[in-house]
Amino acid sequence: MNLFYLPKISEGINHLDQEESHHVVKVLRKLVGDELTITDGKGLLYQVTINTADPKKCLFDIVTKKEQPKRNHYTHIAIAPTKNADRIEWFVEKAVEIGIDEISFMLCQASERKTINLDRVEKIAISAMKQSQQAWLPKLNPMLPFKDLLKNSSSQKFIGFVDSSNPTHLKNAAKPKNSYLVLIGPEGDFSNEELTSAIENGFEKISLGANRLRTETAGLV
Repeated sequence: MNLFYLPKISEGINHLDQEESHHVVKVLRKLVGDELTITDGKGLLYQVTINTADPKKCLFDIVTKKEQPKRNHYTHIAIAPTKNADRIEWFVEKAVEIGIDEISFMLCQASERKTINLDRVEKIAISAMKQSQQAWLPKLNPMLPFKDLLKNSSSQKFIGFVDSSNPTHLKNAAKPKNSYLVLIGPEGDFSNEELTSAIENGFEKISLGANRLRTETAGLV
């Protein structure tokens, strides 16, 4: 099944944009009467039939719609973007594929990358959502200072910190059916000051295993 993304379909928009229209008509060779599956990225899947197979503006009629159920937990990863943009983009793609709910990009004391191309990241997330056949597009937040994430209201809040004396693994600390925020620091890790601030704001220091992980790998783990 090819999945298409149209965020405003619920507002009465009944055509795909030019890029998607070209893909449907010229690449997939779809014709009038053929069926497509479209998501709004907010949990709804629409079955539609093409009524105008125009490669610049493919129009359709909605046949049915159904909601893809939400998961019984909510996972929010706040991560410091890597110096190499390809690595953080890889993380976004894989995190969306496995079903992350929210991603924030975080500016820390040791951050080597201080900006993020959110438009490009959103395109990668949309592509990953479609490829993995999901109807929920994760919430993507712009670069935020570390301190702005400390007041988050998630039920459980964790900070991944490279510390050989920390025996608590995230998989053992996280309770089922909860909302979680996990902070993943930059290549140089969080500072002791940041760690202290997080703990003072209700975060639990956790391990992601015995191995030293790259930032993007830690985020995925």
